[in-house]
Amino acid sequence: MSLMEWVSGRTEKRHFYRKPGKFPLGAEANEVKREKMQQKRVKRDERRWMTVLKDRIGRVTRFSGALVAKVSIGLLVVAGLSPAGLQAAPGTKPVVWVLATGGTIAGQGESQVAAAYKPGTLRVEELLGAIPELAEVAEVRAEQFAQIASQNMDVATWLKLAARINELLADPAVAGVVVTHGTDTQEETAYFLNLTLKSDKPVVMASAMRPPSALGSDGSRNLYHAVVCAASPQAVGQGVMIVMDDKIIGADDATKVSTLDAGAFQDPDYGPLGIIYDGRPIFSRRSLKRHTLHSEFDVSGLDSLPRVEVVSSYAGATALFIHAAVRAGVRGIVIAGVGNGNMSAEMQNAAESAREQGVAIVRSSRIMRGPTTQWNEVDDDKLGFVASWYANPYRARILLMLALTRTDDYREIQRMFTQY
Repeated sequence: MSLMEWVSGRTEKRHFYRKPGKFPLGAEANEVKREKMQQKRVKRDERRWMTVLKDRIGRVTRFSGALVAKVSIGLLVVAGLSPAGLQAAPGTKPVVWVLATGGTIAGQGESQVAAAYKPGTLRVEELLGAIPELAEVAEVRAEQFAQIASQNMDVATWLKLAARINELLADPAVAGVVVTHGTDTQEETAYFLNLTLKSDKPVVMASAMRPPSALGSDGSRNLYHAVVCAASPQAVGQGVMIVMDDKIIGADDATKVSTLDAGAFQDPDYGPLGIIYDGRPIFSRRSLKRHTLHSEFDVSGLDSLPRVEVVSSYAGATALFIHAAVRAGVRGIVIAGVGNGNMSAEMQNAAESAREQGVAIVRSSRIMRGPTTQWNEVDDDKLGFVASWYANPYRARILLMLALTRTDDYREIQRMFTQY
């Protein structure tokens, strides 16, 4: 039965009362008018029931939509996925983990104007408590991973840190990770993580040149900007970054260039990745070097790395430290050479001897800018040496340690130094 037939059937059952004098024109005229009034009532009832029907259908549709949404979310949870990790719902905050390792950013001095201070004094909860504005940026979760001055950072801590960050980033609900760190070895930790993390989610290093107790401390601003960067979809795929003094510095070229300035870090060869402005990251370049997801290095399961030492060249340099390193059983030596990775004749003879004994030799430069190139004054192919290109001696040491977990072939190691 159609809606019209059903409504008409209900209307036909009505009894119509004829008021006296209502139809004064005779029985036939009265019948016509009666029919017209009945049609009006049918149309009125039809409109009424259509309104009710639309309301009922709307309620069912809204209920069905909510049910479908709940079922969909339930299926994602059962499958081990997080809807927030796939795409944050409007109004929700991204999840950012802050792993604290100590450093000046957590230091304390005797007064606001005292130069002396003790690094790694404050815990991560105290650092975050000083920045209530973080609640507007992200859902911040914190962990006191270590509590050291960064001059005491070591390979064992790096391996544990990389494993913990990889574990956190594997959670689809996590948008990014911030690591608070001392500035002394921050560039080395950043570079190591850049080569060993297995996620394209943002990992940002935050540090300070003045402790929180100092007048004009820069730590809170740097930490706030680091969380802003780690929470931003724009930072995905940028590798590990250092955020300091409003600049976003890529781990592939990060270098500490000042012992005291608040803006102590630069990208001397490539320039910064971008800046933090008005509470958001603005990127102007992207690293073309291999990193994170595209890195071939896997340190999961390792509790140590091959030992590599850095030996400097200078006017009057001898072979003393190269011989000492070889006797100590190192797997590799990085020469922090003069100019374009050059060394004294005595040092070069010792390096050639070390290479013949199976020790990998990488030439780098103590000069802050410019590459250490192949095919220059030193015939690397003839000697079996490796040119570091844009890796300074300290990044070169890290890359060589990781390279030696995969190969001893200097040609393969040279390929890695060209690509990373």
